[in-house]
Amino acid sequence: MKTIIKTDKAPMPIGPYNQAILVNNTLYASGQIAINPATKQLISGGIEAETKQVMENLAAVLDAASMHFSDVVKCSIFISDMNDFAAINEVYGTYFDDENAPARETVQVAVLPKSVNVEISLIAVA
Repeated sequence: MKTIIKTDKAPMPIGPYNQAILVNNTLYASGQIAINPATKQLISGGIEAETKQVMENLAAVLDAASMHFSDVVKCSIFISDMNDFAAINEVYGTYFDDENAPARETVQVAVLPKSVNVEISLIAVA
């Protein structure tokens, strides 16, 4: 059975998709970008600030599904500049411990929605 996960504590979708879909005990969260859900504005202030907002948006989606970062088994990170990898990784790493970090890939892409610098999606299993 498929359950749509929706929370106003993360940005509303900007297209024909949902924030996340829960199937049995597996959550498939759509990519989050650095939009502050309260103001609906893009975060500025550098790649660290953007990454923190992305991770906070993902935390809100996980919370709406009664899950946590400890339940995450896979992340996909899309970045506009591979030179930002270390800074993104530093912020991202504060949400996971090394022992239980999920599988992941990081891919540089030409353009992301709203011309942001980072987008992250995840899969979690309860």
